[in-house]
Amino acid sequence: CIPLQIEPFSNLGLRCSGLFWNCNRKKLKSTSKYIYQTLFLNGENSDIRICALGQEWNLHKVYLCQSGYFSSMFSGSWKESNMMVIPLEIPDQNIDTEALQVVFGSLYRDDVLIKPSSVVSILAAACMLQLDGLIQQCGETMKENVGVKTVCVYYSSASIYGLDSVMKKCLEWLLNNLMTHQNVDLMKELGVDVIELLIQSSDLFVMQVEMDVYTALKKWMFLQLNPSWDGPIKQLLADADAWLCKRRTEEEPFLKAEDGAPFTPVFRHVRLQYIINDLASARILERDNILPPDWLTSVYKSQWFAMLRTEHDNDNGPQDANKEEFQSSSMRCGRKLTKDGDYCWRWTGFNFGFDLLVTYTNRFIVFKRNTLSQPCGGAVSLQPRRHLAYRLRLASFDNSGKLVCSRSTGYQLLTLEKDQEYVVMNLDSRLLSFPLYVCCNFQYTSPHMDRRPDAPEPESSARSVP
Repeated sequence: CIPLQIEPFSNLGLRCSGLFWNCNRKKLKSTSKYIYQTLFLNGENSDIRICALGQEWNLHKVYLCQSGYFSSMFSGSWKESNMMVIPLEIPDQNIDTEALQVVFGSLYRDDVLIKPSSVVSILAAACMLQLDGLIQQCGETMKENVGVKTVCVYYSSASIYGLDSVMKKCLEWLLNNLMTHQNVDLMKELGVDVIELLIQSSDLFVMQVEMDVYTALKKWMFLQLNPSWDGPIKQLLADADAWLCKRRTEEEPFLKAEDGAPFTPVFRHVRLQYIINDLASARILERDNILPPDWLTSVYKSQWFAMLRTEHDNDNGPQDANKEEFQSSSMRCGRKLTKDGDYCWRWTGFNFGFDLLVTYTNRFIVFKRNTLSQPCGGAVSLQPRRHLAYRLRLASFDNSGKLVCSRSTGYQLLTLEKDQEYVVMNLDSRLLSFPLYVCCNFQYTSPHMDRRPDAPEPESSARSVP
């Protein structure tokens, strides 16, 4: 005999109500599909016809009123409020019939599939018809699909239609990829306004040194003036130099010529003080004759006085937190680590006797102020202490240029004694992905022109810049 188990009435009610709710949900889902198919695609019981771009849609006012555009049209004193057929003028060339089909259809369904290839047209139509939810969905689709083939058109469209978050995402992608993954087609697409924003930023992921920023701009300028050029990226610099050589004159730098003048705002943001500190690079600047001579003269003078302050005015480097100055004038440099292993390097150029060695080993990144322990090709400062402002960033990317992982020290102030080492970052092996890109910003001298020679020096330490 099996005992009968009687379930409480309340539980039974819950089960029944749950079953009823599930049935309703399935029914609602099928109803949504029915509405889309019957009312939108088939146009049954339509009370208004929309004509645009040579096509007609049999729609319903009650659904169209979800659009701010149509809601104002039908509720105001517009002549269209009583019309059964409305010819819709489309002033935006980005809008096509496919986009209108998607946008009108979105009024009859909950879920809209937006293809990355058609998102700009849909965004344009959604903005015209004032559909905030669809505009937001377009923005999310764009941010998820930023890549080398989409970044420029997405940035331009986001600028037109006021999607600030998409513009920011595109700029972040460009700052990370312009130098690390140079691409001919991308350089052709980038206009002066965008490239100027990138070159002036301290967040630009520079590979090697500032001279490579100048070289990248030289290639970009060549492609802007020769858009039909079609060759491998490795041949680009040689062809750009050959083209410049033919146009070079001793009387006039290229930026003063008619062809070169539009590029002047971009080249102004190159941090020349970190190019003329290397002899080979300084000679290339003179040979190219792209920049006006007075630009270089002022930089040479400024660097000469900075060196004299270091030697005679006890300027041992930045000791105060000046983030704004750091962002606008810090040295930018980087290195690609192709695989895990042991690395030790220094970046070329005279840095006022501060010979900084960077080491990556056993997932540690270490700075060392070298004075006597290792050979150095230039003069080395033997002052007891030197101060340094820095920021170190690490990043790895997938095939589309999206960040896979990233780390940053933030802006820091560091004081090092002779041959002292300092662990800058300890990395979690689980988060490491190679190739790994290392990008650093440095400031070796005080940004202040007048330093008191008797100013007290801080104890050896590292401090975060607020």
